[in-house]
Amino acid sequence: MTPNQPSLDELTQRLLEFRDARDWRQFHSLKDLILSLSLEASELLELTQWTPADDFEKNAHDERMQQRLKEECADVLLYLLLITERAGIDLQQAAAEKITANERKYPVEKSRGTSAKYTEL
Repeated sequence: MTPNQPSLDELTQRLLEFRDARDWRQFHSLKDLILSLSLEASELLELTQWTPADDFEKNAHDERMQQRLKEECADVLLYLLLITERAGIDLQQAAAEKITANERKYPVEKSRGTSAKYTEL
């Protein structure tokens, strides 16, 4: 983490303050937050629509596309923070546990260079 870069906890706290100052918690049921996350992820996906993978990869570093990607990624993260706060999940711990589980499911010697699902390795 670079200096002055907020932690996930600090981002969450700032987001909750933003939400609460506007009295929006009433609209943030766990179901609606998950639905909103999906919608935001779809907006991120929409940026790729009708664009060949190689072209999209090149365009991703264009200033305009970089800004759009940044905004959509931020929206996804912010909804994810609201979901994990509402559900009482420690996101950093959950991510660490998931990486450990994936390391077991996808051992290097079986999964290197293949996109096969763990059940097919």
